[in-house]
Amino acid sequence: MTPTPFRLDGKRALITGGSKGIGFAAAALMRELGAEVTLAARTEQEVQAAAKSIGAHWAVADVGTPQGVQAALDAAGQVDILVANAGGPPPALPSEVTEDAWDQGYRTNFLSAVRLADGALPGMRRRGWGRIIAVTSMTVGHPALNLPVSNAMRAAVTNHLRTLSLEVGADGVTCNTVAPGYTATQRLRNLHTDPEQAAALARTIPLRRFGEPREVGAAIAFLASEEAGYITGQELLVDGGFSI
Repeated sequence: MTPTPFRLDGKRALITGGSKGIGFAAAALMRELGAEVTLAARTEQEVQAAAKSIGAHWAVADVGTPQGVQAALDAAGQVDILVANAGGPPPALPSEVTEDAWDQGYRTNFLSAVRLADGALPGMRRRGWGRIIAVTSMTVGHPALNLPVSNAMRAAVTNHLRTLSLEVGADGVTCNTVAPGYTATQRLRNLHTDPEQAAALARTIPLRRFGEPREVGAAIAFLASEEAGYITGQELLVDGGFSI
């Protein structure tokens, strides 16, 4: 029998930053598609409640540290699908970024993805199947003036996974990034607090609206599927056409 298209039955996924926003949306959809899911996040109450709501496993983990990465991997056990997702660094002008802010962005937004991939890869390669997906941002190609740390670290993750895809493709492992545009998450609301300015921003997008977390989650779930097995080393923009 031919498997039902776009199902994830029998696959085990680890999603970091999974208690809310895009990470949670991806996790909820993967559960609907049959995957066993582990959510990892820093706040116990939030990640536990999120996991309970969709029937997932959970772990308290700060993936900006080696110990947090290991805690997330240990909680998931076998990882067939890795979604490396971390919250964005705070806004600032490039000239205002401190040494500590660069260091924090490096550890949380770049090194976490590297460590998670390094931890999940041996098992994926042995089994001959794996999906590594990092959530980045459209600012990789269209830098935002007030997000210099995010611009730099998301670009670094993108190029690291492109490079990694060259090594592990022959083992059945794909590496891709999903780059959201303006998406209706709490971070967007924090960055654009004025309703009139937010509405004006939405009008600059060809679809004339902000994206929904589930729409980005659907792109992540697609790249995790069997049907996306010939896609690797790519950046999938989910931005309503803003980058055109």
